[in-house]
Amino acid sequence: MRRPIVIVPACMRDIGEHPYHAVQYKYIDAVVQGAGCAPLIVPALGDAFDLDTVLASADGIMLTGSASNVHASYYAQDVRDPALPLDPARDATTLPLIRAAIKRGVPIFAICRGFQEMNVALGGSLHQAVQEVAGMMDHRENPDDSLDNQYGPKHPIELVPGGLLSRILGGVDEIVVNSLHGQGIDRLGVGIVIEATAHDGLVEAFSVPSAPFALALQWHPEWRLLENPDSVKLFGAFGQACQAYQERRLGLK
Repeated sequence: MRRPIVIVPACMRDIGEHPYHAVQYKYIDAVVQGAGCAPLIVPALGDAFDLDTVLASADGIMLTGSASNVHASYYAQDVRDPALPLDPARDATTLPLIRAAIKRGVPIFAICRGFQEMNVALGGSLHQAVQEVAGMMDHRENPDDSLDNQYGPKHPIELVPGGLLSRILGGVDEIVVNSLHGQGIDRLGVGIVIEATAHDGLVEAFSVPSAPFALALQWHPEWRLLENPDSVKLFGAFGQACQAYQERRLGLK
């Protein structure tokens, strides 16, 4: 049996004087080491992106984190802070990809920015500065810290009993996660079910029950995932979902 193919949409990044389609190494490594799948990076082509061609070969989709934010116009707001990075090419690629993948039942695993863009793709909205919302804590990392400290455990989250996330993690009701985001969910998208919240009430994980596997996390399970048993279980569950989809796609099950 061939490894399932996981589509990983790229970000548009300027490196030096040239624009690049780019994905961080840790996400690609997580698809291989954690999910046991074959990653396929696809460019952020926006309107030129051929959804049908890509999804015909896909057994799963992983939406990565990124320094950029989803453009606020997608949820009928103005951009609050124009100094923060945006990635319109990624937005124009991933938002329709998410909707098409859910319609087809292609497994999706979304992380950080991917979590936020999945909510927006399904009609939800975001807090553009969580730290300024009454009652919310500051979920951002300290940019002066080392990467190990930035991605280190920051705060607990409460899991919904009996939910998909809780079942994957063995029925636990609380775990501790890292926290590296300034934006977060305000209004939930259509068909989304909350899987976990932080103690301040901010949504930290959600699923889309109408899909065979569609799980989104606000934190970063890909960071040193083999050292974190919870991350191993999460990527393992995604890999199993991709394997099952591949078997159905190829008529082997």
